[in-house]
Amino acid sequence: MSEIAAPLIAWYRANARDLPWRRPGFGAWGVLVSEFMLQQTPVNRVIPRLESWLERWPTPAALAADAPASAVREWANLGYPRRALWLHRAAAEIRDRHAGAVPREVDALLALTGIGDYTARAVAVFAYGDRHPVVDTNTRRVLARALGGRSQPGPPAKSDLAAMAAVLPEDEADAAAFNAATMELGAVVCTARAPRCEACPIADLCAWRAAGYPDTGDDRRKQARYEGSDRQARGAILRALREAAAHELPQSAVAPEWPDASQRDRAIDSLIADGLIEATAGVLRLPH
Repeated sequence: MSEIAAPLIAWYRANARDLPWRRPGFGAWGVLVSEFMLQQTPVNRVIPRLESWLERWPTPAALAADAPASAVREWANLGYPRRALWLHRAAAEIRDRHAGAVPREVDALLALTGIGDYTARAVAVFAYGDRHPVVDTNTRRVLARALGGRSQPGPPAKSDLAAMAAVLPEDEADAAAFNAATMELGAVVCTARAPRCEACPIADLCAWRAAGYPDTGDDRRKQARYEGSDRQARGAILRALREAAAHELPQSAVAPEWPDASQRDRAIDSLIADGLIEATAGVLRLPH
């Protein structure tokens, strides 16, 4: 076991937040849905949507039997609504390829729509208890500081999985706990802008702290501003259709107050291209 693993696991088992997907018996489908929702979305926004989603669609087959428009509506304000369509498609694939049960094998999970390296391994580890490295933004930051002595990690790379695998405990239960603990530490203690090193269980082992907290730069890609962006325009259009009767409106009545007409039209075109809305004879609607 690596030097940082034991204190991190002990800290996590004593201090982990009580989150729905961490509770015994939550199930692989619940874990998969939570992982889709948590991508670039804060936990406090995900929990109510997750509970509502699983109450309505407790199994992949239940979601697959409903219309894609229902998934887009239920996604509400989570952002990146293509994830709702991807999750709907993945549910149909689970129903058709895996007899309705979320697969356990990483390769089978990777073959589902919308699932990449992180989500596939997160489901295999947190739903089934298998031993794999799980790497998210928080994990990468903790490893960059504790082991690499850097203030911020570099851009995501395939080598991140190898770096986590190198410090992963051999025992499956400890490996799962270490994966979760590293993510948790990055989320609540070793944060990007204001790390609380006085509360860190591995502060005495941290290479960045030992070096005097040097600013080694941050070459990660910066997220574009949301206000006034195409993303905001897309969100306004989807919100109007979710709230409309029958979830459809004449195109001229969708977000008519948007200050940039060309941006609004560009957002409509991109939503159609993504399959998030449909257009027929000047009428926009959520997908059927």
